Amino acid sequence: MLRAAVAAKTPLGIKAKEAMDKGELVSDDLVVGIIDEAMKKPSCKKGFILDGFPRTVGQAQKLDDMLGKQGVKIDKVLDFAIDDAVLEERITGRWIHPASGRTYHTKFAPPKVPGLDDVTGEPLVQRKDDTAAVLKSRLDAFHKQTQPVIDYYSEKGIVAKLHAEKPQKEVTDEVKKVLS
Repeated sequence: MLRAAVAAKTPLGIKAKEAMDKGELVSDDLVVGIIDEAMKKPSCKKGFILDGFPRTVGQAQKLDDMLGKQGVKIDKVLDFAIDDAVLEERITGRWIHPASGRTYHTKFAPPKVPGLDDVTGEPLVQRKDDTAAVLKSRLDAFHKQTQPVIDYYSEKGIVAKLHAEKPQKEVTDEVKKVLS
């Protein structure tokens, strides 16, 4: 939603771009405003999924206030629970073919030839943020800032804890079950 608002040059998108161009974080009020704008589009009439927002209790409260003004509320929060060590193994083993977006994993979905794309034979790359050090920093922030958001929504009785260490198909089936 944020990228779309910036690309569409909406008034809030322009303000968000100004902050990003300065290397600043986009304020909570701006992000909630952009979500507010997006919710008025036909694509959100049947519902919407937020991924990566809210990340703090303050953001969650602002989001809830904005939604409440529209007569809408969050009806489900999915908590993809996974052990940090399992997550590290998954993230640090990920390799990508930049041109196509195909992804591989050294353990779970390795390419036929290590380091090369199965289709083109071109080199695979690892994202700069797919390292143990970056992941540790992100997980520290998650545990400090975002876990309280899970607690906040748990108090409202709308959190579904999903066991994300399971195989992808099982997690997908769990998500479908929870959302149906």
